[in-house]
Amino acid sequence: MSDIAAYGSLFLVALAAATIFPAQSELLLAGLHSSGNYHDGLLILAATTGNVAGSTVNWALGRYLMHFQDRRWFPVSRRLVERATGWYQRFGVWSLLLAWVPFIGDPLTLVAGILRVDLRLFLLLVTLGKLGRYVALIVAL
Repeated sequence: MSDIAAYGSLFLVALAAATIFPAQSELLLAGLHSSGNYHDGLLILAATTGNVAGSTVNWALGRYLMHFQDRRWFPVSRRLVERATGWYQRFGVWSLLLAWVPFIGDPLTLVAGILRVDLRLFLLLVTLGKLGRYVALIVAL
């Protein structure tokens, strides 16, 4: 696989993984890293950037499209939104550092949009959490 295709694929899988689509960016990252053919810093950059972009889509859904939450096509159930809101109310804006955690991270980013968290603060906290996760994964491999 060419470098551009590998990094681009990782970006797209990481983006999808941060939205409602089932995707495992960690598996692709681990595979590309294990091959020894790619630069770890660029792998981390592609995965983090894609995953943060996906979380930003969730933020925008919460910020601008929550009035559609009762429609069948809406990507997050009311139950998940309520659960994430509870996490957010318990830990505040710092809960966004956990945006990488399976099952709660995506709804947390949606709730951040609903609660109109400043996009700059959102991007900072979500990026720190997701970057930390991908760095830890590379180090563990």
